[in-house]
Amino acid sequence: MCQYSCEDGVPNDWHLAHLGSRAVGGAGMVMTEAASVTPGGRISPADAGIWNDEQVEAWTPITGFIADHGSVPCIQLAHAGRKASRDAPWRGSGYIGPEDGGWTPVGASPVPFNDGYATPDELTEADIDVLVDDWRSAARRSLDAGFKAAELHFAHGYLTHSFLSPLANHREDAYGGSAENRARFPLRVVEAVREVWPERLPLLVRISATDWVEGSGWDVPDAVEFSRALKERGVDLVDCSSGGVSPHQQMTLRPGYQVPFANAVRSGAGIPTGAVGLITGAAQAEEVIAIGKADVVFLARELLRDPYWPLHAAIELGDDVPWQPQYERARPAP
Repeated sequence: MCQYSCEDGVPNDWHLAHLGSRAVGGAGMVMTEAASVTPGGRISPADAGIWNDEQVEAWTPITGFIADHGSVPCIQLAHAGRKASRDAPWRGSGYIGPEDGGWTPVGASPVPFNDGYATPDELTEADIDVLVDDWRSAARRSLDAGFKAAELHFAHGYLTHSFLSPLANHREDAYGGSAENRARFPLRVVEAVREVWPERLPLLVRISATDWVEGSGWDVPDAVEFSRALKERGVDLVDCSSGGVSPHQQMTLRPGYQVPFANAVRSGAGIPTGAVGLITGAAQAEEVIAIGKADVVFLARELLRDPYWPLHAAIELGDDVPWQPQYERARPAP
């Protein structure tokens, strides 16, 4: 979950406390907010990055703390594409132009996300080549910073999703038109990252399994086919979210509403999946895993509300998991 609390993409004490408390709270893996692979790929000017060595140096004590307290530090590598250069939510999320410290976003096509969004500059094929190298370099820096897992953010209408979806990709070159062409750039990114990311360390990809736009967008069969291609290129798990590419999406929010997507991709593509989205209860999360709808559960807002949710869930489910010794005296009796 983005914290909108960085300066020049550099994480700070807030991120150490924020992410570190989730490790202390028993999370099996702690994933960063979207860390941009380029300055222009940030959702906001206050977002995190991993495009230079100063950022590597700042991430290193954070990953060390997470690992030292029993969790796996994971970085989410991202590029916001046409949804970049926005203000923080508590300041209205409006577009920040170059005159105010922002920039002109880039995208698959010169089509703005919605009213109030900038028209992005269409990426040239040469620009795409540079971005592939940027993702590769970001993965290498992530290793240097001590991350033990990486997730590539290909969901929610950000850059790579905007290539995948015909709602945002109107190109007529090798990166547009057919499903194969629209997947070309994201798959090149995966291949570039896997060149430097060791096979012994997990590589995850987050996708939007559907655009929630009837009859004209990216949908579950596309997600299954794309996930097969991800598996062939060494991706270990697909994190199944949805939506974000169109302001016209029609979705019904309910507990676990995205779990069927994880189930469909898991069975259809034969790859492990993660379930996410309005999963808030211990029994609810346990059921997703127990009946085989997904292989892991990701928590976001629930962990913002309660950093110690995993410890509380373990007690509720009757499991004996260790607490940090500093907190042991507060552990409820069995």
